[in-house]
Amino acid sequence: MIDIRIIREHPDEVKAALQKLQAEAPIDEILALDSARRDILQEVETLRQERNETSAQIGKMKDQKERQPLIEAMRVVNQQISDLEERLRDTEQHLEEAMYRVPNLPHESVPVGKDESENIVVRQEGEPRSEADFGFDPLPHWELGPSLGIIDFERGVKLSGSRFYVLFGLGARLQHALIQWMVSYHVQQHGYTEVYPPYLVREECMWGAGQLPKFNDNIYRDVEDDLWLIGTAEIPVTNLHRDEIFSAEELTKKYVAYSACFRREKFSAGRDVRGIKRGHQFDKVEMYKFCKPEDSYAELEALVNDAEDICRALGIPHRVVQMVTADLGFTAAKKYDIEIWAPGCGEWLEASSCSNCESFQARRTKIRYRPAPDAKPEFVHTLNGSGLALPRTMIAILENYQQADGSVVVPEVLRPWMGGVEVIESSENDG
Repeated sequence: MIDIRIIREHPDEVKAALQKLQAEAPIDEILALDSARRDILQEVETLRQERNETSAQIGKMKDQKERQPLIEAMRVVNQQISDLEERLRDTEQHLEEAMYRVPNLPHESVPVGKDESENIVVRQEGEPRSEADFGFDPLPHWELGPSLGIIDFERGVKLSGSRFYVLFGLGARLQHALIQWMVSYHVQQHGYTEVYPPYLVREECMWGAGQLPKFNDNIYRDVEDDLWLIGTAEIPVTNLHRDEIFSAEELTKKYVAYSACFRREKFSAGRDVRGIKRGHQFDKVEMYKFCKPEDSYAELEALVNDAEDICRALGIPHRVVQMVTADLGFTAAKKYDIEIWAPGCGEWLEASSCSNCESFQARRTKIRYRPAPDAKPEFVHTLNGSGLALPRTMIAILENYQQADGSVVVPEVLRPWMGGVEVIESSENDG
């Protein structure tokens, strides 16, 4: 959540920022609740001071008859305080609920735009291969996979319904190889610490990461046990240090986590219905940072470069796209997407979103640091980015490395993780 002082002191600026985001939030309600809360606190403080002064006065009195009227008066004051404290709790609860509905505000460097069509391509590396470059008409992965016997859509539907699939043989091995290689790459080349988080978390973790209340309808959950299936490893990793205080020397702290991810995809009905681009279950390698506020935008650029390094090592053309205000999402103050080229589909596929959330998640999770040993704790900034997401990286490999005979060359960096396999051919996956 954002700092309430920003809303209190600059309500018009906040409303203008929300217009740029094309988002709605109960700013007037928050202002009214905040004012009511402070009024109640003042009343409580006044009555407590009166009680303290009267208690001291009663303590000096020896005559019970003189003390009794004051004692009776204090009973009334105590009841008033109790009633006000109940009103305060109710007001604070409503204020917190309203604050949770306010999205993060965009950084001043974020371009204003009405939707994703106005996102800006910052740079591109590698030239997308065309039919002429291939020397044949490249196939989409939804044809390549089944012909090689490595992707089975029909059995996925039989097991779990639409937007599910099964990987067989070298398809499954390729996916595992990608995950293992990417995690190792980020640990060895970029200095991240690997963490393996639970896939089920408590509701408070969803609030802490900013998934609730915005994405409530897009999350799978077990109501009886109050456990929620994660849509990204960002959720548990955000909460690893909930209610903790770092020393300045501990920052920047960098984690990389593999996880399966689960999303109902209610917001994408009818989109990407062919292939494996958008499923209810997928795998992802996630990068995450806790850092000092003054370092967070340099860390964002480094995060983007770390994701790009994976594309470079795989030899896949990619581009970096800056999100405009209306496409930032709920938690990001600034965000870049890394898109990779899929020649069979004929489109750029988002394989990573790299976001600086500033203190938005840290306020929800109460994660702070001390700038100096005796300094007052301040909120850290948090950043997250895919490094990269499956299965779109799988799609790009299959479609970019396909050959005229329908086989697929395994990228060189993955071969040690594939047991030395250099080419995926249909005969190797029969049976």
